[in-house]
Amino acid sequence: MRFKTFLVLIVIAVAYVLGARAGRERYQQIVGAVTSFWNDPNVKKTRKKIKKATR
Repeated sequence: MRFKTFLVLIVIAVAYVLGARAGRERYQQIVGAVTSFWNDPNVKKTRKKIKKATR
């Protein structure tokens, strides 16, 4: 159990360091890509179909 906790903490630390190095500009690029994907008309249609199917 301690090994898993230690491993998770190491992964979090590495992600933080890499994210800090990438900077704000890269963050904005990622947010823009995710937003454009989420608002894509085909993705919207698929989301609506899934929502109707789960009701």
